[in-house]
Amino acid sequence: MSEIKSSRWNEARTTLSKAFPQLYELEPDGPLALDLGNDGWLLELKPEGKLLCQYGIAMDDVMSLMSEGTPEDLGTDEVAKQVKFFIQPAVSKFRPLLLQSGFSEQTEMNEEYVAVSFERNVDFENLSKVQDLMRWCCREIGGMA
Repeated sequence: MSEIKSSRWNEARTTLSKAFPQLYELEPDGPLALDLGNDGWLLELKPEGKLLCQYGIAMDDVMSLMSEGTPEDLGTDEVAKQVKFFIQPAVSKFRPLLLQSGFSEQTEMNEEYVAVSFERNVDFENLSKVQDLMRWCCREIGGMA
């Protein structure tokens, strides 16, 4: 990361952490996250200027639900299909609103989890606009005032 981007990120982290004290680091000097209510949605702010609203589930959780204690019987592809089916109702509820609001949708899958992310670029030069977008996500998706 360039020095200018790094200083903007550090300034953004400081300012946004004051405005949203519930933000936490996912890794040192890395993305900041905020749980959006109890439904499993997560807000993530990345150093490269991206804001994500995401919903996902751990593969282990789904494997134990599906297999009743015998996850070794299931292949990763089979589990991934079930995870997508499982998370669709939660994602479908907010998909039109997020897409209409300028977010783009991606699905991320690895050995640990499957997540559907709605991503939007943000400009750390305009932190009040970033805060407004974060508040909007908290209100619309997390049901937080």
